[in-house]
This record gives sequence, structure tokens and C-alpha cells, in this order.
Amino acid sequence: MKSWIVAAAAALLCATSAQAVTVVTADRMLDVTTGKYLEHPAILIGDDGKIEQVGTAGTIQAPPGAKHIDLPGETLLPGLIDMHVHMNSLAEIGGYEGLKYTDSFWAAIGPYNARKDIDAGFTTVRNVGSGDFDDVGLKQAIDGGWIVGPRIIPATYLLGATGGHCDDTNGLPPSLDKKGPNIVSGPEDAREKVRWVHKHGAEVIKICATGGVFSLGDSVGAQQLDYDEMKAIADEAHMLGLKVAAHAHGDEGIREAILAGIDTIEHASLASDATIQLAKQHGTWFDMDIYNDDYILATGTANGTEQQSLDKERMVGLKQRQTFQRAVKAGVKMIFGTDAGVYPHGDNAKQFAKMVQWGMTPLQAIQAATLNASEALARNDVGVIEPGRYGDLVAVRGDPLQNVSLLEHVDAVVKGGELVKGPGAQ
Repeated sequence: MKSWIVAAAAALLCATSAQAVTVVTADRMLDVTTGKYLEHPAILIGDDGKIEQVGTAGTIQAPPGAKHIDLPGETLLPGLIDMHVHMNSLAEIGGYEGLKYTDSFWAAIGPYNARKDIDAGFTTVRNVGSGDFDDVGLKQAIDGGWIVGPRIIPATYLLGATGGHCDDTNGLPPSLDKKGPNIVSGPEDAREKVRWVHKHGAEVIKICATGGVFSLGDSVGAQQLDYDEMKAIADEAHMLGLKVAAHAHGDEGIREAILAGIDTIEHASLASDATIQLAKQHGTWFDMDIYNDDYILATGTANGTEQQSLDKERMVGLKQRQTFQRAVKAGVKMIFGTDAGVYPHGDNAKQFAKMVQWGMTPLQAIQAATLNASEALARNDVGVIEPGRYGDLVAVRGDPLQNVSLLEHVDAVVKGGELVKGPGAQ
């Protein structure tokens, strides 16, 4: 090959690499591991979307041609993580109103919710339940660059008992009864269902251990899967390298889930002091959606929510917040999860202020959505601004350690070194 061709190819390769490198600068950056600020940070993000260097504007040397994202007056934090969302749900359509929409509608609104969440600063979400593997398809479309959205950890189908919170035919007459593919009957069937959803893209397993607020005809706190079924699910999932999340409001169901080896307890509304201590001993995470009570009760039946669901929410909402307060005080490991889809996507960050109101410091609330969430996911590529992790960043104007509500209005979002929201974003 002629020397000029080799030289031209080498120059093109260098230019392509340099163009893909990004440097992000701002006034300061919050280190969520220490709670301290770094003044005048500079973050070098490589062409693979991962952070290569973190330093100050005077110490980071960007290669020629590197992109610059300069955010003067802003404070940088890691991209936020919501550990409990439903990407294919709309708060505006509840109860039997959902039966007016064709099946494919729920997949179609996924991109709308994805854009809402990432524009709100949530660059990673754990989707804890979608029918028809819709969340896997949404993840693939985002990862392929066809649509804009957060990194998704999909659970696919929720696994649960006949007539339980995960049974989509609850509230329908026998003539419309149909056993869903997600219904488990006994430990061996539970194991097989774990294998099945994993085969088709599940990266986390979600189960319904107790009744719920929006499932018709069941008691919100009643246990619905027994210990042996939950143990089989946890053992099978862990063998496959997956974590397990359990929807659980009632104390007995929470306790049995912890003993069965479930990794995260969703809602945890009615946990007793003894169960809180058990969670602490086992290192089980609590993921408590303590903001959405405001939205549910404020909208009432306007969105189609059934009166019995509102009655259950009135019974459980305040108790859940009080349980959150006791769990924080006891030192239970906590993560940030909102149940977005029960209230509108994009309002996820409104929960930070509630977490502070009910016992956390602003740093603890932020850590729940960054450092803690990445640990609960067993992922070392998100949640912290440090080399080796994705260049996922959010920017706010002001000091979120003094006013955590600033996170409700992020000015810029960077995902993998690409500006998703902010001045100059595409």
C-alpha cells in the first residue's frame, strides 16, 4: 500500500477518534461517594462513552478536535437512576379505562415515557414489569440509537399468583378469564418462569409477593406467593446472575421475601420494626415510592382509578412514609424508586424532597439514586462520576445538598458523552 494512503488512513482514524472524545466542564461536581464538591471539574469521556479521566480544567488535556460541553454556572452529578418504573404505563389512564386501548398502544407510548425520564435526568431505569416483552424492545431501540431514552434494565413479565397483583385478569368476569404466561403455580413452575423471561431478555426478575393498591379484589397487604415459591425464584435467578425485586406491601410477605433471598423490596409499606431489622441484617434493599401518594390522591378517579384503589392508597400511603422514616433511622439500605407510570413520567425527581422530608439528608437521597442504586444493580458502570463508568451526567444550577428540589429541574443531561438535553442538544 502506498505510503500516502497509509498516512491518510491513519490521519482519518485519529480524527475520528478525537471527534468522538468529549470533555465536559462546569463550575463544580458532586462526588457522591464522599459528599464533597470538586471545583471547576473537567471530565474526559472516551469514544466508547465511558469516563477516562476526572480532574480539573487545568489538569485534563483533551486531544485535538475533542468535543466540548461547557456548562458554566452548573453543578454536575452522576446521571440519576430510578429503580422502579413502568415504561409502558400512563398515569393518565387507570382502571378499566385501559381496556379502551388496543394492545400495541402500550408499546407505542414507551418512547414517549423514555424521553420524559431522560430529560428529567434519569439516565438509567429499572423497568419492573412489561407485558409482551415491550421493555426489551424499547431497550433495544434505545441502545441501537433509533430513539432517545435511558439505559433500561428490563424485567419483562411480572411473576405472581393466580388472582394476585400480577394477574392482569383481576376484576374481569370468568368469561374473560385467561391464565397469563406470568402466573406461577408452585416452586418448579416458578423456576421455569424465571428461565423463560430470562431467555427472552429479562435482566432482573420482578415478583408480586403481596397484594397491591391498583389490583382489584385483593388485600393490599395479603401475601400471595409462599416462601418456597419465592425461594425457588430467588435461587434460580441468582444462579443465572440476576437480581430479584419483590412487590411487597404487607409485613408477612416482606419478611418471607427477605428470608427467601429476594434482593430488593418494592414499596415495603407495612414493614414492622422486626422486619426492618431483618432487612438490615440480611442487607436487603428497600425501594420505597413515597412521592406518588400525592399524585394518586390529588387526581382521585379522574384518570379512571377505581374507588377501591383510592381507598387502599389512603390506607397505605401515610403508613408507608412512616415506615420509610423508621427504616432510614434503623439504617436499612435504601434505593430510589418512584413507580413512574403510576404518576406521570418526568416527575421522578419530585421524590427527592419527600425522602428528605421523611428522614434522609439530601446526600442520602442523592446517593439512593446514584451510588446505592448502582450497587443494588451490581453494576460498576453507572451511578458515580469516575473512570470506567459511563459518562452519564446531569447539571443543575445551585447546591443540591442545600436544596435537593433543584433536581426537579435539570438544565442539562449527558448520556455516554452525548448531550441529550441542554444548550446545543440535538
